[in-house]
Amino acid sequence: MDGYTLLIAVTNTVTLLAGGLVALLAYRAFRRTDTLALRAVAVGFGFMIVGTAVGGLLHLGSAEVVLGITVQSLFTAIGLLFIVYSIYTRTAPPPLSQIPG
Repeated sequence: MDGYTLLIAVTNTVTLLAGGLVALLAYRAFRRTDTLALRAVAVGFGFMIVGTAVGGLLHLGSAEVVLGITVQSLFTAIGLLFIVYSIYTRTAPPPLSQIPG
């Protein structure tokens, strides 16, 4: 294992852990509020962490680094499109019964 392979493995692991935590928190928030924008954030980060895992496994399992990078980049692009969608999604205001005060 050369230095670049170790660096890729470490950075992908950090990405999996941090992205997984964000996806989990966004999903919990979606379940609590039933807000479609939060569901899109959770799905977006889900795509990004799946792409990181699959891309990393492809990189470690084959000599074709380009294939791993391509798969990871594709999943990252799709994930970011979901996150952009979540920013522009209109959400209905909460019912008056749910507003504190």
